[in-house]
Amino acid sequence: MPTQFLLNIFIAVLWMLLKDENEAHFTTFFTGFLIGILILYLMHRFFGMQFYLKRIFAVGKLVSIFVWELILSSLLVLRQICSPKLNITPGIFTYKTALQGEGEITTLALLLTLTPGSVVMEVSPNGRKFYIHAMDIEKSKGSVLRSIENFEKVIMEVTRK
Repeated sequence: MPTQFLLNIFIAVLWMLLKDENEAHFTTFFTGFLIGILILYLMHRFFGMQFYLKRIFAVGKLVSIFVWELILSSLLVLRQICSPKLNITPGIFTYKTALQGEGEITTLALLLTLTPGSVVMEVSPNGRKFYIHAMDIEKSKGSVLRSIENFEKVIMEVTRK
């Protein structure tokens, strides 16, 4: 991915030099960058890796899904703590993940811990099982599991080819 981006920058600079203008213009560089994106998209199968903008869009998708899940879970927690009677049953449940590698597992654990109402307490030594504490096991377990599945799919898009 960094190779494709650097090659795209090189094409943009080359485009600026071939335009033979007296001074450098951002619009000329930007046009060259767009032409470089088109060239790299047409030739990305020869690199043996996916097109680099696809991974950048996947990272944007991961961030947007995290923000959405953060808003939803924050509203759930806010509703629970603002109720006149605190009627929650905290609990711990396990989740077996399909993710592999330390980076993927750590990313999922951090995203879940940053989401209000759930905390990853421990990860098994082989990294396949999460022990998750939920603030209200009856109401929030389903939403936490849904969030985990969404996060897993997008993390795989970001980290795998």
